[in-house]
Amino acid sequence: ITGRAAIISGARVDYFRDRLNDTMSDSHQVSEKKAKNPMREIKVAKMIINCCVGESGDRLTKAAKVLEQLTGQTPVFSKARYTVRTFSIRRNEKIACHVTIRGEKALQLLESGLKVKEYELHRDNFSDTGCFGFGIDEHIDLGIKYDPSTGIYGMDFYLVLERPGKRVARRKRCQNKVGTCHQVTKEDAMKWFQQKYDGIILTK
Repeated sequence: ITGRAAIISGARVDYFRDRLNDTMSDSHQVSEKKAKNPMREIKVAKMIINCCVGESGDRLTKAAKVLEQLTGQTPVFSKARYTVRTFSIRRNEKIACHVTIRGEKALQLLESGLKVKEYELHRDNFSDTGCFGFGIDEHIDLGIKYDPSTGIYGMDFYLVLERPGKRVARRKRCQNKVGTCHQVTKEDAMKWFQQKYDGIILTK
């Protein structure tokens, strides 16, 4: 290409390059605005601590006492959904207990649980809905003094994350859906964990 045609093609290249740069700068500004938007901040909605003993009786009662000692709340008992003869579980038999914690207490217990895990979680610990969970083997690692009469119990931590405005999907009057772009995704939850707690996410 020579002469006038070369000048025209060069001008077109410059025009589209400028358009591309403008688009990239606009998208960068939009992402910065989104990051500063207080409605985009992720917070802990609630945390559930579950202790499944697998049988009713004395062990379940002691596990409930451990949860009450840990959280300061009265645990709720869970029943078996169906009979499993291999594990000697009958339908509607109480086999586990759990506690739901919110607010500052939830953050304190989460910090204690993550210390036990050394702030390392696997990628599979995170769900597609932006929640994540992990388990610990011994409750005494959380700072509770060991009692020989009680024994040692493991428990599961499960965290629910959400953004402000989630209430519109739960309220009784004028109930509405939360937009897809406002919901917490798996990547959002992992990024929140890494930024807030300097966490490490394992892939293998």
